[in-house]
Amino acid sequence: MIILFDLDGTLIDSTEAILEGFHHSFDVYKLKHPSDEEIKALIGYPLEVMYTELGVKEELIEKIVLTYKEYYRVISCEKTELLQNAKEAVILAREIAELGIVTTKTGKYSQVIMEHFELMDYFEVLIGREHVENPKPHAEPILKALESFDIKGKEIWMIGDTKLDLISAKNAEVNSIGVLCGYGTQSTLEEHTDVLVSDALKAVKYLEEKKLKR
Repeated sequence: MIILFDLDGTLIDSTEAILEGFHHSFDVYKLKHPSDEEIKALIGYPLEVMYTELGVKEELIEKIVLTYKEYYRVISCEKTELLQNAKEAVILAREIAELGIVTTKTGKYSQVIMEHFELMDYFEVLIGREHVENPKPHAEPILKALESFDIKGKEIWMIGDTKLDLISAKNAEVNSIGVLCGYGTQSTLEEHTDVLVSDALKAVKYLEEKKLKR
């Protein structure tokens, strides 16, 4: 079995760092700030999409994204927490499967965060925004991650908290589990997966039970 995890809202909570990074970048360019709720509603999308949706003009997108990244890199570990049961989920998952991370966050910073939590060694691969042309919901990030595995005859599962994760799984023709500990709503997630649980540990336990029944 191969299990791929999303990060934000699935294993980690970096909401504070994300919000602070966005407000810092809007300060730098003296732009009208969006509300926290407007920013949170877009978490999971690439940064360039988030800024565009928040009304930033196209000619400024590249610069403001860079400003955000430079600030986020400094505060990310301090302002990020593991979600409840996330560590247990990763440890159990490694006992029953090979693991990967598929995120729309910058992979370089994501790896630092997971090393900070001493979890990176459990994963074979981490695919971030800079590793693909087409981020989730496109199939490319998942397919790119799977290049690191021998997938022949193995069940493949994507665990994520937003419709982007679940649509990406569908597009890549792999199984998916939605978790309710992040940014997606139950009604939205139900539209895109048959399996919906409270958090990553429940998702892994579901897969453990499934494996034992074989």
